[in-house]
Amino acid sequence: MSIVESPEEKLELITRNLQEVLNENIIKDVLEVQKRPLKVYWGTAPTGKPHCGYFVPMVKLAHLLKAGCEVTVLVADLHAFLDNMKAPLEVVKYRAKFYEKIIKSVLASINVPVEKLKFVLGSSYQTSENYTMDLFRLSNVVSQNDAKRAGADVVKQVANPLLSGLIYPLMQALDEEYLGVDAQFGGVDQRKIFVLAEENLPSLGYKKRAHLMNPMVPGLGQGGKMSASDPNSKIDMLEEPKQIRKKISSAYCAPGEVEGNGVISFVENVLQPVQQLAAENTNHFNFFINRPDKYGGPITYTSVDDLKADYAAGSLSPVDLKSGVADSIVELLAPIKKSFDSDPEFQEAAEKGYPVAQPKQEKKQKKPKNKGTRYPGAGKDASPTVAEAAEGIKSASLS
Repeated sequence: MSIVESPEEKLELITRNLQEVLNENIIKDVLEVQKRPLKVYWGTAPTGKPHCGYFVPMVKLAHLLKAGCEVTVLVADLHAFLDNMKAPLEVVKYRAKFYEKIIKSVLASINVPVEKLKFVLGSSYQTSENYTMDLFRLSNVVSQNDAKRAGADVVKQVANPLLSGLIYPLMQALDEEYLGVDAQFGGVDQRKIFVLAEENLPSLGYKKRAHLMNPMVPGLGQGGKMSASDPNSKIDMLEEPKQIRKKISSAYCAPGEVEGNGVISFVENVLQPVQQLAAENTNHFNFFINRPDKYGGPITYTSVDDLKADYAAGSLSPVDLKSGVADSIVELLAPIKKSFDSDPEFQEAAEKGYPVAQPKQEKKQKKPKNKGTRYPGAGKDASPTVAEAAEGIKSASLS
């Protein structure tokens, strides 16, 4: 992968396909005035299994490397523990390993030089004395409401939230300082945490950072983002081809509707950028649909706009669109599945990080034993037998 040279080219690559950039002037100062590589980190909390939406940040990591940036990938294991509320640290440890393996496999599959990335485990520094003291200091200037609002789009929201959900965004802000970066990259769902960092880190004597935000890939249902915690909204990186086709087949994809269509968004936000990266051409797009002859025969799109226009006009049906997307995803994920199948450590991380829940066996209902009436207290509850009743009548007549 060749590195671009001019500050203008680097800035274009760094900001390409992003939904929003905060404090772009910081990036320009590093590139144009300080004339050094931009230091960026991308963090991911190992909770649910990574899905195909992760290709979006993976492509951006490739852009950052091509722009000569020094890129750190934070596997935020303690964040996962604070957010998940279910998995103990022993399980999160294996999930962190699984995430690192998945990320490296995905990047290798799209020809991104993994050796240029620096991987850091959150717990390797987040339990240090200095970090803990800074967390106390930050908690002394950030209100409960601000912390809750910052994590609203990231931390799981429940009726009676744990204190951990308030700690989460404070730690993410501090990570910028402790990883020594100029910018943090993440999804647009992280925006409120990024703003919290910008507003509060200076109160600890730390500088503001730039923030890069990629768009979120819509889920396969109607509305909402593709989420690791919602199995019906996503396709896992290790999903079997049969399951991929089943999920795409049942995805929400109303005829003629382009806006809010998760299947078309996947083409635009995942398949197209991956192809452009491989071809090193921002105009490249080649999407093949093996359509039956009776419906017009096979067709290849070289423009997403043309695909959208045909779909809106009804000349491309949901069934045919889904078929092409399913084939593309199966092809996209094949090298990742191959990497998993050949790596015992990868397999162990999956097995121990995401143990399959065993079905609970229903206990057999015990039949109540007939204890008879010859036990203490029987007279209070038990009805007398016929013989006992007769004996009682006889005694009464003799008295």
